[in-house]
Amino acid sequence: MSGRALFCQPRRVRRGSALTLVFASVLVAGAATSSLPATDRKPTARPTQAAAPTGRHAEVAEAAEEALAAGTSPVEAAERAVSRSGDRWGAVYSPGEYEEFEDALDGRYTGVGLWARERSGRIEVTRVGSGTPAADAGIRAGDRLRSVDGERVDGRPVTEVVSLLRGDDAAESAGTTVRLGLERGTRTWSETLRRARLSRDTVTVDELPGRITVVKVGAFTKGSGDEVRAAVEEAPADAGLVLDLRGNSGGLVAEAVTAASAFLDGGLVATYDVEGEQRALHAEPGGDTTRPLVALVDGGTMSAAELLTGALQDRGRAVVVGSRTFGKGSVQMPGRLPDGSVAELTVGHYRTPSGRGVDGHGITPDLEADEQALRRAGTVLAGLGR
Repeated sequence: MSGRALFCQPRRVRRGSALTLVFASVLVAGAATSSLPATDRKPTARPTQAAAPTGRHAEVAEAAEEALAAGTSPVEAAERAVSRSGDRWGAVYSPGEYEEFEDALDGRYTGVGLWARERSGRIEVTRVGSGTPAADAGIRAGDRLRSVDGERVDGRPVTEVVSLLRGDDAAESAGTTVRLGLERGTRTWSETLRRARLSRDTVTVDELPGRITVVKVGAFTKGSGDEVRAAVEEAPADAGLVLDLRGNSGGLVAEAVTAASAFLDGGLVATYDVEGEQRALHAEPGGDTTRPLVALVDGGTMSAAELLTGALQDRGRAVVVGSRTFGKGSVQMPGRLPDGSVAELTVGHYRTPSGRGVDGHGITPDLEADEQALRRAGTVLAGLGR
Protein backbone atom coordinates (compact mmCIF):
# COMPACT_ATOMS: atom_id res chain seq x y z
CA MET A 1 0.00 0.00 0.00
CA SER A 2 1.38 3.37 -0.93
CA GLY A 3 0.14 6.86 -0.27
CA ARG A 4 -0.14 9.37 2.52
CA ALA A 5 0.01 8.41 6.14
CA LEU A 6 -2.50 10.44 8.05
CA PHE A 7 -3.15 11.98 11.44
CA CYS A 8 -6.86 12.31 10.91
CA GLN A 9 -10.08 13.21 12.67
CA PRO A 10 -12.87 11.07 14.12
CA ARG A 11 -15.25 9.09 11.91
CA ARG A 12 -18.10 11.00 10.38
CA VAL A 13 -21.22 11.06 12.48
CA ARG A 14 -23.31 9.97 9.55
CA ARG A 15 -22.87 9.19 5.87
CA GLY A 16 -22.68 12.34 3.77
CA SER A 17 -21.71 14.65 6.62
CA ALA A 18 -18.53 16.72 6.61
CA LEU A 19 -15.37 14.76 5.98
CA THR A 20 -14.67 13.74 9.56
CA LEU A 21 -13.90 17.01 11.32
CA VAL A 22 -11.97 18.44 8.41
CA PHE A 23 -14.49 21.22 8.11
CA ALA A 24 -15.47 21.33 11.77
CA SER A 25 -14.59 24.75 13.10
CA VAL A 26 -14.21 26.33 9.69
CA LEU A 27 -16.18 25.84 6.53
CA VAL A 28 -12.86 24.66 5.27
CA ALA A 29 -10.86 23.90 8.35
CA GLY A 30 -7.42 22.38 8.05
CA ALA A 31 -7.75 18.68 7.76
CA ALA A 32 -6.21 17.09 10.78
CA THR A 33 -4.35 14.62 8.70
CA SER A 34 -0.67 14.40 8.24
CA SER A 35 1.61 13.10 5.53
CA LEU A 36 4.46 11.16 7.07
CA PRO A 37 7.64 10.65 5.08
CA ALA A 38 8.23 6.95 4.57
CA THR A 39 10.98 5.24 2.61
CA ASP A 40 8.72 2.40 1.55
CA ARG A 41 5.81 4.58 0.46
CA LYS A 42 5.70 7.05 -2.38
CA PRO A 43 4.27 10.47 -1.44
CA THR A 44 1.43 10.07 -3.93
CA ALA A 45 -1.49 12.45 -3.81
CA ARG A 46 -3.90 9.56 -3.58
CA PRO A 47 -3.54 6.04 -2.20
CA THR A 48 -2.98 3.18 -4.59
CA GLN A 49 -3.16 -0.56 -4.11
CA ALA A 50 0.44 -1.21 -5.10
CA ALA A 51 0.75 -4.04 -2.59
CA ALA A 52 -1.65 -6.37 -0.85
CA PRO A 53 -3.20 -4.69 2.22
CA THR A 54 -2.25 -6.07 5.61
CA GLY A 55 -3.75 -6.09 9.10
CA ARG A 56 -6.90 -4.02 9.57
CA HIS A 57 -6.69 -2.70 6.02
CA ALA A 58 -6.91 -6.29 4.77
CA GLU A 59 -9.98 -6.98 6.92
CA VAL A 60 -11.77 -3.87 5.72
CA ALA A 61 -10.79 -4.54 2.08
CA GLU A 62 -12.09 -8.10 2.39
CA ALA A 63 -15.44 -6.88 3.74
CA ALA A 64 -15.73 -4.40 0.85
CA GLU A 65 -14.81 -7.06 -1.72
CA GLU A 66 -17.41 -9.48 -0.38
CA ALA A 67 -20.07 -6.76 -0.53
CA LEU A 68 -19.07 -5.90 -4.10
CA ALA A 69 -19.41 -9.54 -5.14
CA ALA A 70 -22.80 -9.78 -3.43
CA GLY A 71 -24.08 -6.64 -5.13
CA THR A 72 -24.34 -4.63 -1.91
CA SER A 73 -22.59 -1.41 -0.92
CA PRO A 74 -18.81 -1.85 -0.42
CA VAL A 75 -18.61 1.50 1.37
CA GLU A 76 -21.27 0.54 3.91
CA ALA A 77 -19.61 -2.85 4.45
CA ALA A 78 -16.25 -1.16 4.98
CA GLU A 79 -17.79 1.32 7.41
CA ARG A 80 -19.29 -1.53 9.44
CA ALA A 81 -15.90 -3.26 9.55
CA VAL A 82 -14.21 -0.07 10.75
CA SER A 83 -16.90 0.42 13.40
CA ARG A 84 -16.50 -3.15 14.67
CA SER A 85 -12.75 -2.67 14.97
CA GLY A 86 -13.25 0.10 17.56
CA ASP A 87 -10.97 2.42 15.60
CA ARG A 88 -12.08 5.83 16.88
CA TRP A 89 -10.27 7.68 14.12
CA GLY A 90 -10.96 5.30 11.26
CA ALA A 91 -13.07 6.49 8.32
CA VAL A 92 -14.22 5.39 4.88
CA TYR A 93 -14.50 7.87 2.01
CA SER A 94 -16.09 7.58 -1.39
CA PRO A 95 -13.75 8.56 -4.25
CA GLY A 96 -15.43 11.97 -4.52
CA GLU A 97 -15.20 12.59 -0.79
CA TYR A 98 -11.53 11.70 -0.69
CA GLU A 99 -10.84 13.99 -3.62
CA GLU A 100 -12.53 16.83 -1.72
CA PHE A 101 -10.52 15.88 1.35
CA GLU A 102 -7.27 16.20 -0.58
CA ASP A 103 -8.38 19.50 -2.05
CA ALA A 104 -8.76 20.76 1.53
CA LEU A 105 -5.18 19.72 2.25
CA ASP A 106 -4.12 21.75 -0.76
CA GLY A 107 -5.99 24.79 0.60
CA ARG A 108 -8.92 24.53 -1.82
CA TYR A 109 -12.55 24.01 -0.91
CA THR A 110 -16.15 24.40 -2.00
CA GLY A 111 -18.22 26.66 0.21
CA VAL A 112 -19.35 30.18 0.92
CA GLY A 113 -16.33 31.49 2.84
CA LEU A 114 -17.47 31.36 6.47
CA TRP A 115 -15.54 30.27 9.53
CA ALA A 116 -17.86 29.23 12.37
CA ARG A 117 -17.96 27.72 15.83
CA GLU A 118 -20.49 26.49 18.35
CA ARG A 119 -21.01 28.66 21.42
CA SER A 120 -23.62 27.82 24.07
CA GLY A 121 -25.58 25.72 21.59
CA ARG A 122 -25.56 28.40 18.90
CA ILE A 123 -23.53 28.64 15.69
CA GLU A 124 -21.52 31.85 15.49
CA VAL A 125 -19.60 33.20 12.51
CA THR A 126 -16.01 33.80 13.59
CA ARG A 127 -14.49 34.96 10.31
CA VAL A 128 -15.50 35.80 6.73
CA GLY A 129 -13.01 35.31 3.92
CA SER A 130 -12.40 38.35 1.73
CA GLY A 131 -13.80 38.12 -1.79
CA THR A 132 -16.06 35.19 -0.91
CA PRO A 133 -19.84 34.85 -1.39
CA ALA A 134 -20.34 35.44 2.34
CA ALA A 135 -18.29 38.64 2.24
CA ASP A 136 -20.15 39.88 -0.84
CA ALA A 137 -23.42 39.34 1.04
CA GLY A 138 -22.25 41.53 3.94
CA ILE A 139 -22.04 38.74 6.53
CA ARG A 140 -19.69 39.60 9.42
CA ALA A 141 -17.82 37.90 12.21
CA GLY A 142 -20.11 37.75 15.25
CA ASP A 143 -23.27 37.13 13.24
CA ARG A 144 -25.33 34.17 14.41
CA LEU A 145 -26.25 31.46 11.91
CA ARG A 146 -29.83 30.42 12.66
CA SER A 147 -30.74 28.12 9.77
CA VAL A 148 -29.46 26.56 6.54
CA ASP A 149 -32.01 25.97 3.77
CA GLY A 150 -34.78 26.24 6.34
CA GLU A 151 -33.26 23.76 8.80
CA ARG A 152 -32.59 25.15 12.27
CA VAL A 153 -28.98 24.72 13.36
CA ASP A 154 -29.15 25.57 17.07
CA GLY A 155 -27.88 22.66 19.12
CA ARG A 156 -26.39 20.84 16.15
CA PRO A 157 -22.73 19.84 15.97
CA VAL A 158 -20.69 22.14 13.76
CA THR A 159 -19.88 19.13 11.55
CA GLU A 160 -23.55 18.72 10.65
CA VAL A 161 -23.99 22.44 10.02
CA VAL A 162 -21.00 22.38 7.70
CA SER A 163 -22.52 19.42 5.86
CA LEU A 164 -25.67 21.45 5.23
CA LEU A 165 -23.66 24.44 4.04
CA ARG A 166 -21.56 22.38 1.66
CA GLY A 167 -24.46 20.45 0.14
CA ASP A 168 -25.17 16.76 -0.40
CA ASP A 169 -22.18 16.26 -2.71
CA ALA A 170 -19.50 18.80 -1.86
CA ALA A 171 -17.43 17.81 -4.88
CA GLU A 172 -20.31 18.75 -7.18
CA SER A 173 -21.88 21.59 -5.19
CA ALA A 174 -19.99 24.55 -6.70
CA GLY A 175 -22.52 26.83 -8.36
CA THR A 176 -25.48 25.62 -6.31
CA THR A 177 -27.25 27.93 -3.87
CA VAL A 178 -27.81 27.79 -0.13
CA ARG A 179 -30.17 29.96 1.93
CA LEU A 180 -28.89 31.14 5.31
CA GLY A 181 -30.95 32.48 8.19
CA LEU A 182 -28.89 35.05 10.10
CA GLU A 183 -29.09 37.24 13.19
CA ARG A 184 -27.15 40.34 14.21
CA GLY A 185 -28.28 41.97 17.43
CA THR A 186 -32.04 42.50 17.07
CA ARG A 187 -32.00 42.10 13.29
CA THR A 188 -32.87 38.80 11.59
CA TRP A 189 -32.68 38.23 7.85
CA SER A 190 -32.01 35.68 5.12
CA GLU A 191 -29.31 35.54 2.45
CA THR A 192 -29.13 33.22 -0.54
CA LEU A 193 -25.52 32.51 -1.47
CA ARG A 194 -24.00 30.62 -4.38
CA ARG A 195 -21.38 28.07 -3.38
CA ALA A 196 -18.00 28.53 -5.09
CA ARG A 197 -14.60 26.93 -5.40
CA LEU A 198 -12.39 28.95 -3.09
CA SER A 199 -8.85 28.99 -1.77
CA ARG A 200 -7.69 30.30 1.55
CA ASP A 201 -4.62 31.63 3.24
CA THR A 202 -3.80 29.38 6.18
CA VAL A 203 -0.90 31.54 7.37
CA THR A 204 -1.41 35.19 8.28
CA VAL A 205 1.02 37.68 9.82
CA ASP A 206 0.24 40.68 12.05
CA GLU A 207 2.58 43.25 13.55
CA LEU A 208 1.45 44.35 17.00
CA PRO A 209 2.58 47.28 19.16
CA GLY A 210 5.60 46.51 21.27
CA ARG A 211 7.58 44.95 18.39
CA ILE A 212 5.63 41.68 18.31
CA THR A 213 5.11 39.63 15.15
CA VAL A 214 2.19 37.19 15.30
CA VAL A 215 2.25 34.29 12.85
CA LYS A 216 -1.19 32.66 12.83
CA VAL A 217 -1.42 29.17 11.31
CA GLY A 218 -5.00 28.07 10.73
CA ALA A 219 -4.07 24.64 9.32
CA PHE A 220 -1.06 22.86 7.89
CA THR A 221 -2.07 22.72 4.25
CA LYS A 222 0.31 22.38 1.33
CA GLY A 223 2.94 25.12 1.39
CA SER A 224 2.08 26.47 4.83
CA GLY A 225 5.40 25.37 6.35
CA ASP A 226 7.35 27.46 3.86
CA GLU A 227 5.00 30.38 4.55
CA VAL A 228 5.83 30.17 8.26
CA ARG A 229 9.56 30.13 7.49
CA ALA A 230 9.19 33.14 5.20
CA ALA A 231 7.19 35.03 7.84
CA VAL A 232 9.88 34.42 10.44
CA GLU A 233 12.67 35.48 8.07
CA GLU A 234 10.81 38.66 7.11
CA ALA A 235 9.88 39.67 10.67
CA PRO A 236 11.78 42.70 12.05
CA ALA A 237 15.06 41.65 13.60
CA ASP A 238 14.11 43.10 17.00
CA ALA A 239 10.60 41.59 17.05
CA GLY A 240 9.44 38.94 19.49
CA LEU A 241 7.56 36.07 17.82
CA VAL A 242 4.14 34.60 18.61
CA LEU A 243 3.17 31.39 16.84
CA ASP A 244 -0.62 31.24 17.13
CA LEU A 245 -1.86 27.65 16.80
CA ARG A 246 -5.21 28.16 18.50
CA GLY A 247 -7.98 26.37 16.64
CA ASN A 248 -5.48 24.67 14.33
CA SER A 249 -7.00 21.24 13.79
CA GLY A 250 -3.87 19.87 12.17
CA GLY A 251 -2.76 19.25 8.63
CA LEU A 252 0.06 17.71 6.67
CA VAL A 253 2.71 16.75 9.17
CA ALA A 254 5.47 17.39 6.64
CA GLU A 255 4.34 21.03 6.67
CA ALA A 256 4.40 21.08 10.49
CA VAL A 257 7.97 19.76 10.42
CA THR A 258 8.92 22.47 7.91
CA ALA A 259 7.36 25.04 10.26
CA ALA A 260 9.41 23.59 13.14
CA SER A 261 12.51 24.13 11.00
CA ALA A 262 11.81 27.87 11.10
CA PHE A 263 12.57 27.86 14.83
CA LEU A 264 15.06 25.01 15.29
CA ASP A 265 18.55 24.33 14.07
CA GLY A 266 17.85 20.76 13.02
CA GLY A 267 17.25 17.95 15.48
CA LEU A 268 14.34 15.75 16.48
CA VAL A 269 10.75 16.94 16.04
CA ALA A 270 8.88 13.71 16.85
CA THR A 271 9.04 9.94 16.72
CA TYR A 272 6.21 7.73 15.50
CA ASP A 273 5.44 4.12 14.81
CA VAL A 274 3.70 2.56 11.83
CA GLU A 275 2.49 -0.97 12.55
CA GLY A 276 5.30 -1.38 15.08
CA GLU A 277 8.11 0.11 12.98
CA GLN A 278 9.74 3.09 14.72
CA ARG A 279 10.55 6.20 12.70
CA ALA A 280 11.61 9.78 13.38
CA LEU A 281 10.99 13.26 12.01
CA HIS A 282 13.78 15.85 12.01
CA ALA A 283 13.88 19.58 11.41
CA GLU A 284 16.13 21.10 8.78
CA PRO A 285 19.08 23.12 10.15
CA GLY A 286 19.30 26.89 9.98
CA GLY A 287 16.18 28.03 11.81
CA ASP A 288 15.93 31.13 14.01
CA THR A 289 16.95 29.96 17.49
CA THR A 290 17.61 33.35 19.08
CA ARG A 291 14.45 35.47 19.06
CA PRO A 292 11.99 34.91 21.94
CA LEU A 293 9.06 32.72 20.91
CA VAL A 294 5.63 32.08 22.44
CA ALA A 295 3.30 29.39 21.08
CA LEU A 296 -0.43 29.97 21.69
CA VAL A 297 -2.63 26.86 21.98
CA ASP A 298 -6.11 25.87 23.11
CA GLY A 299 -8.50 22.91 23.07
CA GLY A 300 -8.82 23.26 19.31
CA THR A 301 -5.08 22.73 18.75
CA MET A 302 -4.89 19.21 17.36
CA SER A 303 -2.77 16.57 15.70
CA ALA A 304 0.08 18.02 13.61
CA ALA A 305 -0.29 21.32 15.48
CA GLU A 306 0.24 19.42 18.75
CA LEU A 307 3.25 17.67 17.23
CA LEU A 308 4.81 21.08 16.49
CA THR A 309 3.90 22.45 19.92
CA GLY A 310 5.39 19.44 21.67
CA ALA A 311 8.64 19.78 19.73
CA LEU A 312 9.04 23.48 20.54
CA GLN A 313 8.20 22.89 24.19
CA ASP A 314 10.44 19.85 24.68
CA ARG A 315 13.34 21.49 22.88
CA GLY A 316 13.06 24.57 25.11
CA ARG A 317 12.48 26.77 22.09
CA ALA A 318 9.08 28.25 23.00
CA VAL A 319 7.01 29.14 26.04
CA VAL A 320 3.58 27.57 25.47
CA VAL A 321 0.66 29.74 26.58
CA GLY A 322 -3.05 28.96 26.57
CA SER A 323 -5.07 25.90 27.56
CA ARG A 324 -4.58 22.15 27.24
CA THR A 325 -4.59 20.94 23.63
CA PHE A 326 -7.01 18.37 22.21
CA GLY A 327 -4.92 15.21 22.50
CA LYS A 328 -4.82 13.67 19.01
CA GLY A 329 -1.62 11.69 18.63
CA SER A 330 -2.54 8.65 16.57
CA VAL A 331 -1.39 7.96 13.02
CA GLN A 332 -3.73 6.94 10.20
CA MET A 333 -2.95 5.54 6.78
CA PRO A 334 -5.25 5.32 3.76
CA GLY A 335 -5.77 2.31 1.54
CA ARG A 336 -7.76 1.96 -1.68
CA LEU A 337 -10.71 -0.45 -1.54
CA PRO A 338 -11.89 -2.62 -4.49
CA ASP A 339 -14.58 -0.12 -5.57
CA GLY A 340 -12.21 2.86 -5.51
CA SER A 341 -13.25 4.17 -2.11
CA VAL A 342 -10.64 4.79 0.60
CA ALA A 343 -10.34 3.34 4.10
CA GLU A 344 -8.30 5.38 6.53
CA LEU A 345 -7.24 3.36 9.58
CA THR A 346 -5.13 3.88 12.70
CA VAL A 347 -1.70 2.24 12.45
CA GLY A 348 0.30 3.85 15.28
CA HIS A 349 1.05 6.86 17.48
CA TYR A 350 3.60 9.67 17.68
CA ARG A 351 5.59 11.03 20.61
CA THR A 352 7.30 14.33 21.35
CA PRO A 353 11.13 14.53 21.47
CA SER A 354 11.14 13.75 25.20
CA GLY A 355 8.99 10.67 24.62
CA ARG A 356 5.64 12.09 25.75
CA GLY A 357 2.53 10.50 24.29
CA VAL A 358 -0.05 13.06 23.19
CA ASP A 359 -3.00 10.84 22.33
CA GLY A 360 -5.74 11.23 24.92
CA HIS A 361 -3.59 13.58 27.01
CA GLY A 362 -2.90 16.68 24.98
CA ILE A 363 -0.15 19.14 25.80
CA THR A 364 -0.26 21.20 28.98
CA PRO A 365 0.84 24.81 28.42
CA ASP A 366 3.61 26.34 30.48
CA LEU A 367 1.26 29.20 31.38
CA GLU A 368 -2.53 28.94 31.51
CA ALA A 369 -4.49 31.71 29.77
CA ASP A 370 -7.88 32.07 28.08
CA GLU A 371 -9.26 35.15 26.32
CA GLN A 372 -6.20 37.15 27.39
CA ALA A 373 -3.74 34.68 25.89
CA LEU A 374 -2.32 37.09 23.33
CA ARG A 375 -1.81 39.78 25.98
CA ARG A 376 -0.16 37.19 28.21
CA ALA A 377 2.13 36.26 25.31
CA GLY A 378 3.26 39.90 25.08
CA THR A 379 4.06 39.91 28.78
CA VAL A 380 6.07 36.70 28.42
CA LEU A 381 8.05 38.11 25.50
CA ALA A 382 8.87 41.21 27.52
CA GLY A 383 10.05 39.01 30.38
CA LEU A 384 12.28 37.03 28.06
CA GLY A 385 14.37 40.13 27.57
CA ARG A 386 13.53 40.87 23.96
